[in-house]
Amino acid sequence: MADTTAQQTHDPVELDRVIIRFAGDSGDGMQLTGDRFTSASALFGNDLVTLPEFPAEIRAPAGTLAGVSAFQVHISDHEITTPGDAPNVLVAMNPAALRAELHRLETGGTLVVNTDAFDDRNLTKAGYRSNPVTDGSLDRYTVYEVPMTTLTKKAVTDLGVKPRDAERSKNFFALGLVSWMYTRPEAPTVAWIESKFANRPLVRDANLAAFKAGHAFGETAELFDHPYEVKPAVLPAGTYTNITGNTALAWGLVAAGQLSGLPIFLGSYPITPASDILHELSRHKGFGIRTLQAEDEIAGIGAALGAAFGGHLGVTTTSGPGVALKSETMGLAVSLELPLIIIDVQRGGPSTGLPTKTEASDLLQAMYGRHGESPIPIVAASSPAHCFEVAIEAARIALTYRTPVMLLSDGYLANGSEPWRLPDVADLPDISVDFATEANHADVDGNPEFWPYLRDPDTLARPWAVPGTPGLEHRIGGLEKEDGSGNISYDPANHERMVQVRADKVAGIADSIPLLGVDGDPDDAELLVLGWGSTWGAIDGAVDRCRARGHKVARAHLTHLNPFPRNLGDVLRRYPRVLIPEMNLGQLVKLVRAEYLVDARSVTKVRGVPFTSGELEAAMLKELGDQ
Repeated sequence: MADTTAQQTHDPVELDRVIIRFAGDSGDGMQLTGDRFTSASALFGNDLVTLPEFPAEIRAPAGTLAGVSAFQVHISDHEITTPGDAPNVLVAMNPAALRAELHRLETGGTLVVNTDAFDDRNLTKAGYRSNPVTDGSLDRYTVYEVPMTTLTKKAVTDLGVKPRDAERSKNFFALGLVSWMYTRPEAPTVAWIESKFANRPLVRDANLAAFKAGHAFGETAELFDHPYEVKPAVLPAGTYTNITGNTALAWGLVAAGQLSGLPIFLGSYPITPASDILHELSRHKGFGIRTLQAEDEIAGIGAALGAAFGGHLGVTTTSGPGVALKSETMGLAVSLELPLIIIDVQRGGPSTGLPTKTEASDLLQAMYGRHGESPIPIVAASSPAHCFEVAIEAARIALTYRTPVMLLSDGYLANGSEPWRLPDVADLPDISVDFATEANHADVDGNPEFWPYLRDPDTLARPWAVPGTPGLEHRIGGLEKEDGSGNISYDPANHERMVQVRADKVAGIADSIPLLGVDGDPDDAELLVLGWGSTWGAIDGAVDRCRARGHKVARAHLTHLNPFPRNLGDVLRRYPRVLIPEMNLGQLVKLVRAEYLVDARSVTKVRGVPFTSGELEAAMLKELGDQ
C-alpha cells in the first residue's frame, strides 16, 4: 500500500476505501478497538460495514488459536454493502492472531504486529516453529514491527499503573496508531474514554495515555512514510447513527409499541447471539417496555404469549436451539390466534453448534418446525439497518392478522454495524389496534355475548378482547375450538375448517405486502440472483461486478418468506437461469422449486462466516459459463 511518490512526507494519501482487521487474544480488547475505530469513522462521515468475530470458548487459553478474537471494518468514500472480501490491513497483537488471520490478508497488504508478543512461549502456543516476523515468511506483505506492549508500559509509567494493568491498555495504543495511519479524528475516542472510564480515573488515564502514545508513534516513527485518508461518503441528507442489527431490532420493537399504542413485553432467555436485544430493550422502560429474563426458553415464550392474551404486543427472542424448545408454545399461539413475535437470530447448528458464528439454516424450521398444520408468517432482515424496518413489519402482520410471526436475523447482522439514517416518524406506518369492546353475537334468546372466533372478512383475523372487559368473557386454549363460538369441538368438519381458515389467513397476508422488485437488468437478464437474509450485501456487490464484465444479471431479494410475494412465480419464470445463494445447504431452493416448479440452483456456504462478493461473483460466472 506504500506510495513512493509520497516518501518521507506526512501528507495523507487518499484512498477510496480500506478494509482493516484487528485481531488478538480474546482478552486483548479487539472488539472494543474495532468498535471505537468504527465509531470515529462513522462520525467522520464514511460509509462502513463491520464484521465482528468472537471465539466460541468463554475462556479459551490465552495465546491459542481458539482464543483469537477479530473485528473487521470496511470504510469508504462511497456506498458499500459488505465488510469486504479481504483485509488490506491486519493488526496482529500476538502470534496466534497472526496464524489464525493471515490467510485473509490480501497479498501485498499491510501487516502491523505487536513484536513484544512474539516470544518463544507464544510462538509455541500458536504452533510456530520459528518467528514469522524474522524468518522471511511474511515477505509478501508490508510489515510494520511495533513493540506495542513496551511502548504502552512506557507511556503509563508516570501514572503509577502496575505493569500487568498497563499491558491491558495496549489495544488503545493500537487504536491510536491505526487512527493516525488512516487520519481518524482523535476527539471522539478521547471523549469516549473519558466518559466510559470516568469512575475509574487510573484506567481512564492509562487508556488515554496509550491512545495518544500510539497516535504520536505513528506520527514520529520513521517506520511510516505517510498516513492515508478515506474521505467522507456522499450519503442522503439526514441524521445518522452507527447501528448493529440487534440494536436496530430492539429500536424497531420500541417504535412498534409507539406506533401500535401497545406496551411491549419481551420474555427471553439469554442466548448467543440474541441476548443484546434483551439488554437494549431493558433500557427503554420509559417507552412502556417490559422485559423478563426467564429461567428457560419455554418460560420466555410462555410469558410473552400470556402478555399477548392480556393485550400487550408479546415478543420473545432466541436462536435456533431456543426455537426448537419454543415450538410447542408457538403451536399454542397459532391455535389461540394471538399476536406474537418470535425473533430467531440464527447461528451455526445443529445443537449448540457454533454459538458465535453466523448461519441462516433455520428457514425450514421456521416454516415447519411445529406440530400439526400450523403455518406462521416469516420475515427476514437483510442488513443491520433493515432490522428496524423488519421489526415494525413483523408487528404489523402479527397485530393485523392475530398471528405469531417469525422474524429471522443472524449472527452476522446481529453484531455487524452500518450507518443508519434516522427515519422521519411521520413516514412510519400506523399499526394501531382496535380491541373488541362489545358483544358481537346474540344467543338463542337474543342476549348479547362475545364469540372469540368470529372473523374479519378481509383479514380472517379474530377479535382481540382484553380479559376483564365487561361482557366479553371468553376462553381460548390449545384444544380445538369451534369456529365462531370458541367452544371446545371434536367435530371432524370443524377441525378441517379451522385448519384451512388459519392457512388461508396466513396466505392472505400476501395481499398486504409489496410485489417483489427486480434490480440490475430486469428485462433481458441471463441470470436472476434471488436472495434472502444477510446475503443481500454480498449479492449486491457480486451482481455489480458481473455486470461490469458485460453480463446481464438481475437481482431480487425476499423480505417475506411466508407467504411469498404474489408475483414471485412470475418473476422466476422470466429468467432462463435462477441462482439462490444461502448460508445453509439450500433451504429456500427447496421451497421455490416445490412451489413454482422452476429449475433454481443453489450456491451454499455453512462455514460460520458470511459470503464474500468474490465468492458469489465466481458462482455467478460459473452459472453463466464464464470461467
